[in-house]
Amino acid sequence: MSVLRVDATIQGDRSASSALADLVLDELVVARPGVPVVRRHLGQDPLPAHVWEAAISGLYLPEAARTAAQREAVATAERIATELQQATSAVLALPLYNFGVSQHAKTWIDLAIAGTPEGIRLLEGTPTVLVTTRGGAYGPGTPREGWDHNTDFLRRILVDIWGADLTVVEREFTLVGVNPALDEFTELAATMHKAAEEAAGEAGRVLAARRAA
Repeated sequence: MSVLRVDATIQGDRSASSALADLVLDELVVARPGVPVVRRHLGQDPLPAHVWEAAISGLYLPEAARTAAQREAVATAERIATELQQATSAVLALPLYNFGVSQHAKTWIDLAIAGTPEGIRLLEGTPTVLVTTRGGAYGPGTPREGWDHNTDFLRRILVDIWGADLTVVEREFTLVGVNPALDEFTELAATMHKAAEEAAGEAGRVLAARRAA
């Protein structure tokens, strides 16, 4: 039994998504001390984009005909898929960047799909918490409504393709206090921040309860 923790932030210690994922994991660990956590930080240790091309091309060849780079790429793809398949729960901190999924997360997803045996849903029934954050506001009635091409894409992959039992924790306006143009939204951003922290804590407690069941 293990928890898979994946981060895609490039913000280091300033990351809003990682901070919320920490809250989820903290609640889980308090309730289930000693639970093994498999960690993959796509922002700090990114998967090179060319590895996906090498994996795809290698999969169409007999193993003996693969180049060294193709063999390594296929092994990487299979390792990533195995991490997902073996997880008994998952905490994924995948923020929105430039209106969509981050390049690091997209490469990870592509490799996982490449390394998946046919017919296997990698997170079938697995309790999974997706933490996603956005610098601005993208809700109904905002100027950027409909510009979030990250969250729905991730739902499609995690639920429809991989079969996860998904909970989403979201936080908007993370650039308030960073970008002076957003200063008028300080109070609203603080409210959103608090609500997201509460949702993250609750998600962690539910995850712990699911593991204990």
